[in-house]
Amino acid sequence: MRLAAAANEAYTASLAVSELLGCKQCAGGSGQDEELGIRIPQPLGQGPSRFIPEKEILQVGSEDAQMHALFADSFAALGRLDNITLVMVFHPQYLESFLKTQHYLLQMDGPLPLHYRHYIGIMAAARHQCSYLVNLHVNDFLHVGGDPKWLNGLENAPQKLQNLGELNKVLAHRPWLITKEHIEGLLKAEEHSWSLAELVHAVVLLTHYHSLASFTFGCGISPEIHCDGGHTFRPPSVSNYCICDITNGNHGMDEMQVNSAGNISVSDSFFEVEALMEKMKQLQECRDEEEASQEEMASRFEIEKRESMFVFSSDDEEVTPARDVSRHFEDTSYGYKDFSRHGMHVPTFRVQDYCWEDHGYSLVNRLYPDVGQLIDEKFHIAYNLTYNTMAMHKDVDTSMLRRAIWNYIHCMFGIRYDDYDYGEINQLLDRSFKVYIKTVVCTPEKVTKRMYDSFWRQFKHSEKVHVNLLLIEARMQAELLYALRAITRYMT
Repeated sequence: MRLAAAANEAYTASLAVSELLGCKQCAGGSGQDEELGIRIPQPLGQGPSRFIPEKEILQVGSEDAQMHALFADSFAALGRLDNITLVMVFHPQYLESFLKTQHYLLQMDGPLPLHYRHYIGIMAAARHQCSYLVNLHVNDFLHVGGDPKWLNGLENAPQKLQNLGELNKVLAHRPWLITKEHIEGLLKAEEHSWSLAELVHAVVLLTHYHSLASFTFGCGISPEIHCDGGHTFRPPSVSNYCICDITNGNHGMDEMQVNSAGNISVSDSFFEVEALMEKMKQLQECRDEEEASQEEMASRFEIEKRESMFVFSSDDEEVTPARDVSRHFEDTSYGYKDFSRHGMHVPTFRVQDYCWEDHGYSLVNRLYPDVGQLIDEKFHIAYNLTYNTMAMHKDVDTSMLRRAIWNYIHCMFGIRYDDYDYGEINQLLDRSFKVYIKTVVCTPEKVTKRMYDSFWRQFKHSEKVHVNLLLIEARMQAELLYALRAITRYMT
């Protein structure tokens, strides 16, 4: 009971920050702190996400009893409730699996020491300039006894970790280039060698944090209040608004602007949902009537893979990493953009030849016991998660749409399912949605609120978070497939 109460208090503190700050206008503050010369930090932003209204997250968390139990577990494991956990609140079944897996990777028995695990998390998050995750794991790294000198830059870390930098780079941006030579270089580095078990642990951590960086940017996760960018000591100076209104997310002016802009396209977005429903119905009827030949299926995959290389946002600009992030990795210019803009060929990876279920799962479980099972459960929950709803519609079979999203992500990485008709992707995923998907998965640091708002405009925020769960798990599986196949080839 004490634990649950503590978690509940932490949850309330994370969201209802205005009660802690006080406000003279609302008679919530006496001004005593000001007289004492105490500088009280004010939160920047409006809750756990810059994209999702705080009140929606607060409502879900306060109404769901299962959430309180999960919050207690998370609070017990980490001593905090971070904003990622609070945004995943919409999907308790997935959140439970996610927290269990992450806890095992970071804190339970395993091949790597605790400080190595957090440092690898920093390296992985830094590849996407994700200062949110870097800051969290810098704190955790120091808490478990990590050497502060390592945080001055990757060149100050042990050579063994420095050697992991190349795999981190390729895995994050162009995993199809990973070969058994990458693996051999790490396993045969004399006194700086990795064992197979250590390497599998490291690979799982790298893929976990690459994909978690995608979620962080894809859902607009706000910095924690104790981290850089999460607070200010300057009082808000917005005329006619109470500080409590601002910290609670009650931004009358902002909401009015958003609503007035959104009302123009309400009817259009309504018809978008209806059109998507109709396409799903038609595709199902076509499936029942005829099946394309293997040659035609292969051709459609190649067309979709080629087209995916040229899906870009109109506001796609270079993002220069901050020094406090870039020092944790090398070759800052290396990224997905280089391959796509120059039209370089991505080879086809046939799932029938090497798949997670038949190959990757058993390899991970053999070298890092129980983790394969945890990851497999997380994959299945994300892929199969459904509430049978689409926007305002109920009792809808969304399996076709979920499969299109998952397979489109794998298609971008060159991964092909022989039994899937890739012609369905263009029918179900419009350009704005494809732009969002590709940006979240390949260059998450470039995600904007406009991208988030522009796809599925009539869908709930919970459904958009659901999309992000599909994106990050499909990405993680794609990276794992390439890395584990290379390890398998080295071993055979």
